[in-house]
Amino acid sequence: MKVVAVNGSPRQNGNTAYALSVMGDIFKENGIDFEILQIGAEDIHGCTACLSCYKTGTCALKDDAFNGYVDKLKNADGMVLAAPIYFANIAGTMKSFLDRVFYAYRDDFYHKVGGAFATVRRTGGIAGFDTLNHYMSISEMLIAPMPYWGVVYGRAPMEVLEDEEGLAIVSRMAKNMVWLLKLKEAGSEIVEEPKPEVRPLTSFVR
Repeated sequence: MKVVAVNGSPRQNGNTAYALSVMGDIFKENGIDFEILQIGAEDIHGCTACLSCYKTGTCALKDDAFNGYVDKLKNADGMVLAAPIYFANIAGTMKSFLDRVFYAYRDDFYHKVGGAFATVRRTGGIAGFDTLNHYMSISEMLIAPMPYWGVVYGRAPMEVLEDEEGLAIVSRMAKNMVWLLKLKEAGSEIVEEPKPEVRPLTSFVR
């Protein structure tokens, strides 16, 4: 099994990366491979709503770093979305990346195990955490529970070490992800998984 994390920070060794490494240690201790996709410093264009993905199954934009990451997420058993908050919510690169990933490929994430957290100096963490969870929820992913909201605090590098509660929260989320992953694997031959359904689309402006 493998978990892939998306790090929305442009800082490769910042507080978001450290919190992810704490989770990564837990995954590895439990025999689960772990990889971090460092997308925060990439030049990734936002979704243009061209609807090409509905017709072809792939995103039409080919001139950025986006496409190299998609297969890793599609092939993973679990996913962690992690992003710093710079101005009230997740930063633009992460938003552009996730909009395109989940708009074009959300069916590929059906019933995968997921978790999310935001890193923040002071405020905006709940809004960012909520945004990250929306992507997983609409894809019908199995979102790992945690004992509090997924927000860790820190501004200067490694300052997150002082947030003992925040690190305990993401650690618990990682342990619950391990449990869900192994539960899925053990129960796959016992309990039939419900099939995806096409939902009716209702437009309120006619």
